[in-house]
Amino acid sequence: MKLSSANIENHLDTVYDAIVVGGGMGGLSAAIYLARYGLKCLVIEKGRGRSLWMQETRNYLGLDPSTPGRNILTHGTKQAIEWGADHLRAFVENVTDEGDTLAVHVKIGKKNDRSYTLRSKYLVAASGVIDVLPELEDMQNVYDYAGYTLHVCMICDGFDMWDQKAVLIVKREAQINAAFVMNWFTPYISVLTHGHVPVSDAMKQQLADHGYPLYEAPIARFLGENHKMSGVELEDGTVVEATTGLINMGSIYHNQYLKGIEELTWDGENLITNTMTQTTHDRIFALGDLKQGLNQVSVAVADGTLAATQIWRNIRRASEPRKWEENVPKQTTAA
Repeated sequence: MKLSSANIENHLDTVYDAIVVGGGMGGLSAAIYLARYGLKCLVIEKGRGRSLWMQETRNYLGLDPSTPGRNILTHGTKQAIEWGADHLRAFVENVTDEGDTLAVHVKIGKKNDRSYTLRSKYLVAASGVIDVLPELEDMQNVYDYAGYTLHVCMICDGFDMWDQKAVLIVKREAQINAAFVMNWFTPYISVLTHGHVPVSDAMKQQLADHGYPLYEAPIARFLGENHKMSGVELEDGTVVEATTGLINMGSIYHNQYLKGIEELTWDGENLITNTMTQTTHDRIFALGDLKQGLNQVSVAVADGTLAATQIWRNIRRASEPRKWEENVPKQTTAA
């Protein structure tokens, strides 16, 4: 069922078996499995997540490579709801541990927003990350190429940069080291710092040794048409020829709502989990980009399967077994 501010108050007394925070690939995978296990689950999705910006899904088995992320999300949401999951568009502000339940505090609406508290036995954190993009005066110019020929994931899209002239855009000097991995796919790499960071002499020498030009002026705009990049114009008037590129400026983690849970163990911004994606809090699970590991759709989907299955196992083992007698119709006495 789709929930909203119009009907949310009818569900405030519900104690869900699991609340899934994040309606991306991992979260929807978890919701589909939870629903098919016969568990009561709710997906809370704030919208405009990382998967939505995927213009193509080239590494996922069974999908046409041209499939955009938004199509997968639409289909997955429909699937989860049809199998019995609830779905709510809202922002999760924080989570508190009440002992037997976890209280999930949400805000619904952008204007005249209202706050509510929902409860569940388990929580699946699948809220992911969002990639940092270069900030230009005309951000639409960035969106015209990001996810098309200007990539954010080398593992996903390195093949599509093969032997092309490429730019590597960074925010910190350490991020320049991606050039020395990216050169597996293409050696024609120009490094752009967008005016963010001074580069040490040692790094400049390393780039020079590989033949990779370094440009430290801010980016003015990306050049090209129909989502196909042809170059980058810098504010000093320089035009760097490139038909593709990698943005390696870091990510923003959507994990603040969990920072008040003391039992959780963190590695930087990533949550530590076991092989079933269970965190060091035994009723909180973390999927995909929020946990340690490879940031890939295929991994997130598998994580959703693991989390839902472990939650089902826990609930099943604590429940009374079902017996044949419950389904036997009452016998009637013949007149």
